[in-house]
Amino acid sequence: MKTIKLALVALFISAASFAQSPEMKSANIATKQAASELKWENDMHDFGTLSQGKPATYEFTFTNTTKETILITNVRPSCGCTAANYTKTPIKPGEKGMVAATYNASAAGAFTKSITVTTSDSDLPKSLTIKGKVDAAPAVEEIKAVLN
Repeated sequence: MKTIKLALVALFISAASFAQSPEMKSANIATKQAASELKWENDMHDFGTLSQGKPATYEFTFTNTTKETILITNVRPSCGCTAANYTKTPIKPGEKGMVAATYNASAAGAFTKSITVTTSDSDLPKSLTIKGKVDAAPAVEEIKAVLN
């Protein structure tokens, strides 16, 4: 019984030590609400119809419209079927940067994928979207029939 009481007291003390005061919570929310001032040319790209097995890449571009040099701190595709590359050097005011998204097109059917981009000028990430449709590759028998 003493062990249970002691465990409950320890749990209460540890929970209280991680709690934030209301002032800290509102300060954290205020700093995370500032949206990035980067000007993206677009945040969605439709590949249309792709051939199965042939990867496709689209380059999302943006202009740094802030008064400070910024850096892309994280780029995270929504799944393993999409790879991303991005400008890794600091982007000065007025300069352009990019995030390139490559979809591997291995599975037939419609797709919609997102790429989450975090920059040094904001805690709010930017979401970029690619979509399209992948046509199934012709069956081996169909290819043989065409060749004969």
